[in-house]
Amino acid sequence: QTQLVESGGGLVQAGGSLRLSCAASGSIFSINTMAWYRQAPGKQRELVAGITSGGSTNYADSVKGRFTISRDNAKNTVYLQMNSLKPEDTAVYYCNKVRYYFPWGQGTQVTVSA
Repeated sequence: QTQLVESGGGLVQAGGSLRLSCAASGSIFSINTMAWYRQAPGKQRELVAGITSGGSTNYADSVKGRFTISRDNAKNTVYLQMNSLKPEDTAVYYCNKVRYYFPWGQGTQVTVSA
């Protein structure tokens, strides 16, 4: 069964940066489009960024120009580089496919202070 393990979150001041990682085990990771999602308290989970198996990317309007998604298929890992962080980026961040989801991981908390 595929397991997703997110890491790299933390507390950062507005304007700062973080790099999130998501390691997948037990899956045919390389052929799947992967994405980062986030869920803030009291809000629905939203897609932040996606990357195809070939490396094409897309971003939510709210993070365009600030976040960069990438992947290393040899390591079964997808990354999210987050720059110019804002308090509204505060959320638990998760990775997964864009459909036919793997079991969700525990996520990683990102907190951005003003």
